[in-house]
Amino acid sequence: MADYYEILGVRKDAGETDIRRAFRKLAREHHPDLNPDDSDAEAKFKRVSEAYEVLSNAESRRKYDAHGDDWRRADEIEEELRRRADEIEEEMRRRRASRTSRTVHDFGGARGYSDSDLFAGLEDVLGDLGGFGGGTRRGGAAWGDMSGVSAETPVTVSLSEAYSGVTVSASLTIRSASRRFEVDIPPGVDNGSAVRVTPERGSELLFRVSVAPDPRFRREGADLYTDLRAPFEDVILGGEARLETVDGRRISVSIPEGSREGRNIRLRGQGMPKLGSPKTKGDLYAVIRPVMPGRLSGERRELIERFRALGADGG
Repeated sequence: MADYYEILGVRKDAGETDIRRAFRKLAREHHPDLNPDDSDAEAKFKRVSEAYEVLSNAESRRKYDAHGDDWRRADEIEEELRRRADEIEEEMRRRRASRTSRTVHDFGGARGYSDSDLFAGLEDVLGDLGGFGGGTRRGGAAWGDMSGVSAETPVTVSLSEAYSGVTVSASLTIRSASRRFEVDIPPGVDNGSAVRVTPERGSELLFRVSVAPDPRFRREGADLYTDLRAPFEDVILGGEARLETVDGRRISVSIPEGSREGRNIRLRGQGMPKLGSPKTKGDLYAVIRPVMPGRLSGERRELIERFRALGADGG
């Protein structure tokens, strides 16, 4: 798998602004509609979009930085590390309770370890977690009572994730300990939406949602606006063009005869789902952007000159 930082041309310590700026520049350079003669443009655009989707999200970026090509399996890897740490801690508690001699024996289906080996192994596992939980993990007794806790943290999702809904991992610092939660983000969330979790009576955890910008779409509530690029002759005479929706489908759009630059073509029900009512969707507006021809051949130039002459004569 290619390096996402290399694809966007940014340093590994790049901030959100630098990543967004690099993505917008590359998205314009490689957008298939702007590069009709480049057969690789769509593949390049998809690679750039994938790199931005991962690096613009704080949680997926953390997973990518920690696990590289295996970042999609980060939850599975970290859950296994937690399981190993819990097993080690349980073995240490068992030994302290039984006061048995420090001998090598079976542990977890493999070779066992002395108390000092177990403690070192626990530190190694926590180190592999990269501060994931800061030594206090989900479900561990170190979390203590959460009653009366009130906390808030931001989470960022892409526009496509806001469309379909997604489960994200987010951390909150509670009583000086960092705790990670799996949070279900429902379809239709927008900037400022909040997901509330109540792990215990009297406690309230808020996950404040931000939706990352998508260069393909402009959002207004549940409605989306996107540029529809079409040859100028189709804009004048009428025609059809292909358009990608926010969920990745390619649909045909009929362009009425005599359309003008900036005209909105309404596609009902192709926008964002409405929060709390995911089957109800807003509309997608295709904004007509005529694509002017480049260098003209002799015949095409002659035809356009004749058209201009007819207009001047009122014909």
